[in-house]
Amino acid sequence: MESTNRVAEIGQFLASRRAKIAPEHVGLPVYDAAKRRVPGLRRQEVA
Repeated sequence: MESTNRVAEIGQFLASRRAKIAPEHVGLPVYDAAKRRVPGLRRQEVA
């Protein structure tokens, strides 16, 4: 069970970091912001 908890912690950490960075802050094109479900970068943009 500890590994499941660890995976959840890592997921929460990554999501919180992505939410703090906007696409325009890192030179990515900004599309319609209204289409984003959550603030910050998408997983593809981080990769």
